Amino acid sequence: MSLHGIISAMLTPFDEQGKLSLKRAEELVDYLIGSGVHGLFILGTNGEFVTLTKEEKIDLTKTVIKTTRKRVPVIAGVGAITTEEVIDLSKIMEELGADYLSVITPYFIQLSQEELYLHFKKIAEATDLKILLYNMPSKTGNHLEPNTVKRLSEIDNIVGIKDSSGQFETIESYIQQCREDFIVLSGTDSLILPTLKAGGSGGIAATSNVIPEIVVSIYESFASGDLDKAQKYQEILAPIREASQKASIPAVYKKSLEIKGIPVGKPRSPVKGLTEEQVSDLKKTLLLYDIERKLS
Repeated sequence: MSLHGIISAMLTPFDEQGKLSLKRAEELVDYLIGSGVHGLFILGTNGEFVTLTKEEKIDLTKTVIKTTRKRVPVIAGVGAITTEEVIDLSKIMEELGADYLSVITPYFIQLSQEELYLHFKKIAEATDLKILLYNMPSKTGNHLEPNTVKRLSEIDNIVGIKDSSGQFETIESYIQQCREDFIVLSGTDSLILPTLKAGGSGGIAATSNVIPEIVVSIYESFASGDLDKAQKYQEILAPIREASQKASIPAVYKKSLEIKGIPVGKPRSPVKGLTEEQVSDLKKTLLLYDIERKLS
């Protein structure tokens, strides 16, 4: 299955005790696919992958793949600091039936571009799955330079990149320098439409957990040639994006789903839930998206 359009950066649901909830994960998968998203990206930043055990990652992936039933592609995040750990998890995800792997750059340790190149090359050689690179330098301290991505794009099963640098110039450089069929996806929700206009394939969007139909409409409007409508939908994302920045990832998105009647639990510690004042402000923001009937 090809990657295009709006791929939901799916939240990881927990129960009231903070344990992984596979039942809630099933419900969230059906809600997102039913809302029209073109793919699911699990075990990413908004999926709190750094808080999950290896066993939890396996259990969540099994559940998502089973529930998805091949309706949309499933991208499984396998990011870790060491090459060996990424390879180990990649082989497991391949056995479980993931469609793609997402591999974020190593974090904490600052690496040269050659070290990054060799890291991804070794991972690609260890799996038959298609790989989506993941660039998020503000969180990892490592930036995939366009020339490095160009080199990596020459490896058959490295098929694309999710860029969460927030720098549109970086996205443009990836598109311009890599092969024509290389998939470039914006990981910054405000850059979905600019990425599409530049020749990219779409976006991996955290906002699609909360307002999936609106985010999907950016892509659908663009694909139908209605750029004015696509721009309108792109601009509509601004309030919820601004709200999300008032607390640590992914506290605002998790609370938003709870307000909508889709419980996914609180973020794991050390991320805190929202204060009463923050919840009040968030409800006002969500009113802008016509979900007033669901507010308590």
